[in-house]
Amino acid sequence: MIMTLLVIGFFVLCAAAMWWGWRRKATAQRARYAPFPPVPAADDLGEPIAAMTGIYVATTAAGRWQERIVAYGVGWRGPATLRRHPAGVVANRGGARDLFIATEAILDVTTARGMAGKVMGTDGLLVITWQHGDTEVDTGFRGDDRGAYADWIAALRPERPAELATDSATATAPAAPATHDFSDDKGETQ
Repeated sequence: MIMTLLVIGFFVLCAAAMWWGWRRKATAQRARYAPFPPVPAADDLGEPIAAMTGIYVATTAAGRWQERIVAYGVGWRGPATLRRHPAGVVANRGGARDLFIATEAILDVTTARGMAGKVMGTDGLLVITWQHGDTEVDTGFRGDDRGAYADWIAALRPERPAELATDSATATAPAAPATHDFSDDKGETQ
């Protein structure tokens, strides 16, 4: 009986330590990251252009695939529906606060193999890199229909200035979806 109580006590202590660590990390990140924008009213969003069901994976510091942001409730992974509107992208997260990414804040859209402890085959995640306050962040989504990623990338990726093209053929050719392999980044965790 004593051994059973010790094992149960050990697991309760571990769970409490994880909860305390999560809360401590969220408090520290609130000083670094501004609050995430609320989802605008339906009239301001416009009609949905496209939708995709799947899993909201995480929002991390841009290029640091293991530095999950847990502040403001964006750290919880779970089922979600990604909706594209004229005003931006909304991740309707079941049981968690919805996340809004304004169209003008989007810096890049790529695919990735993994993010914040979720690693899968090549091109398994749709990753939106966007400007959040003074920082850049990556938001990852694992769609049920990965074949739709190319359409989402083409629709959301900002236009590249023509002066960045090396020749006229490159300037007129449509950009191929880029794949970012976050698993090779040497992101530091806090």
